[in-house]
Amino acid sequence: MMARKLERGAKLVLASHNPGKLREIEALLRPLGVDVVSAGTLGLPEPVEDAPDFAGNARIKALAAATATGLPALSDDSGLCVAALDGAPGVLSARWAGPSKDFARAMALVNERIGANPERRAWFIAALCLAWPDRHTETFVGRIDGQVIWPPQGDMGFGYDPMFVPAGGKQTFGEIDPTEKHAISHRAHAFAQVLAACFG
Repeated sequence: MMARKLERGAKLVLASHNPGKLREIEALLRPLGVDVVSAGTLGLPEPVEDAPDFAGNARIKALAAATATGLPALSDDSGLCVAALDGAPGVLSARWAGPSKDFARAMALVNERIGANPERRAWFIAALCLAWPDRHTETFVGRIDGQVIWPPQGDMGFGYDPMFVPAGGKQTFGEIDPTEKHAISHRAHAFAQVLAACFG
């Protein structure tokens, strides 16, 4: 079944209150000429994200924004999964940072829980969901594999970026230029699918 298309030049709500995600997604959307407004700018409340997976939480956020505004909405749910922690923090990635969104604390918690375990494999997952006011949704998932390091390095990016080195790379997501990250990240992989299916 063909994915539903979003018209070029359409007004689109970014269903996120995370400034880092908003910057990345706006950069990805900029070449399309889409008129973007964020959920935060519109004063939309953050819905309860209680799905067991990234795709489910992305759908909750996109539907909440689309039905509240009567506009198409694009959401992102993403996080870091660590092999030694059985995939944690996963969908709880933001919650590990606490109410103050202290990701230095969250990264320290990841390192503490890994302890002396030599297994450092990790991956980022991003689920992007495009929702329409009639509750139709299209969901796409991207992944990038790599490893976690300690101590964190770099002050670019956001979240767990300073402790994640993508496979084949030598620098963390916190050290590489944002343009380079946008080309290879989990979010970029998911966005490429959105672009091909819904903007093609």
